[in-house]
Amino acid sequence: MSNEIQAAQQELIGDFEMFEDWMDRYQYLIDLGRRLPKFPETLQTEDNRIRGCQSQVWFVADQKDGRLQFRAISDAAIVSGLIALLLRIYSGRKPQDILDTPPDFVAALQLESHLSPTRSNGLWSMLKAIRRFASEALEAS
Repeated sequence: MSNEIQAAQQELIGDFEMFEDWMDRYQYLIDLGRRLPKFPETLQTEDNRIRGCQSQVWFVADQKDGRLQFRAISDAAIVSGLIALLLRIYSGRKPQDILDTPPDFVAALQLESHLSPTRSNGLWSMLKAIRRFASEALEAS
């Protein structure tokens, strides 16, 4: 199992433990989403759109030096925050490590019980896309 991804998940869980209630956690998510890097409009294409998300989500991956770099954006504040979490955990990681490390942070943060069903589906759709990008990168190497 990847120490980098596991460490990033543990750090994230620790960050969320600083907040006592979910209203504060939602605000933290929204703040994280606001800090996402600019995402070029030229990449906001149908090919880069994630299916299964109620809001608009565009997700791209580039491979550099054997690691995947992810960029993404959404038109929804909470979803942008979820993207920020995913980028923090998975961007810059090796494809095999992504595939070998389960997304334990989802259960640890109780995201599924605090997100609407459509946002939860969107989160899983984004995780599935990250795994697909990792699989494709391994096949291409």
